[in-house]
Amino acid sequence: MLESADGDKWQSAALIGETGIDLRDPKLSITPDDRLMIVAGGSVYEGKTLKGRQPRVTFSKNGRDWTPPQRVLEEGDWLWRVTWHGGKAYGISYNAEERTSPAAQEAAKTGKVQNGPAEWKLKLVSSSDGVKYDLVTHLDVPGHPNETTLRFLPDGQMIALVRREGGSKLGWIGRSSSPYKEWKWVETKHQVGGPNFIRLPDGSLWAACRSYPPPGSNSGAKTALAKMTADGDYEPKLTFPSGGDTSYAGLVWHDGLLWMSYYSSHEGKTSIYLAKVKVPLE
Repeated sequence: MLESADGDKWQSAALIGETGIDLRDPKLSITPDDRLMIVAGGSVYEGKTLKGRQPRVTFSKNGRDWTPPQRVLEEGDWLWRVTWHGGKAYGISYNAEERTSPAAQEAAKTGKVQNGPAEWKLKLVSSSDGVKYDLVTHLDVPGHPNETTLRFLPDGQMIALVRREGGSKLGWIGRSSSPYKEWKWVETKHQVGGPNFIRLPDGSLWAACRSYPPPGSNSGAKTALAKMTADGDYEPKLTFPSGGDTSYAGLVWHDGLLWMSYYSSHEGKTSIYLAKVKVPLE
């Protein structure tokens, strides 16, 4: 956990670990009682072989002292991010083990989606304490859906931006009203990775994702900022210095600027970058 008073000089605030567990892809949120919460994937590896996975959560009142990581959901689940709304944490989970099964891999290659099995559907879950989660509904998104970020509009509508790795591989944007069991989906024209988006004070939605080159291109993946809408529009507007393994951005509105952190390996080794963006870009 890193902290900074000005965004320029950073120092370590805490080290969070669990013996034998790869705590990866941690994401921050703020609970209704004003604590920091981290949700992370807890993976077990033998060498480079994944042997198991279950999400972990940990909490802090000051960013320095954290509760021991505790397991949530079930073995094989990956709770990718939570967003708090109306006193509840909402998130999308998918089963990584079933996602890489022979049947799943074959369906991804052919673009065919089996009807019925829950492993082909994202799970929308909710929690009042960030620890115990209840299933809200399965999301009927085809094509190997996985990483998903949820945000809310002022009227309570839930918006989802979903990464897909099968079929067309193009990202999907969905919207739903409470109780979030019925969804409308639109396929974007772009493939996305590490999807994140934020609603700014002017009501606009901006997404930060890994941007993939078109088929046949010699260029590699980049980190991009895109203008999006709840109706399914998604259009990259700004590409950041990036390359190789990159993206998985964090977004926050601060002092009239969009602050965005991301990682990239375009300068020879993987490093963390912080950008401050004035939006709208025009």
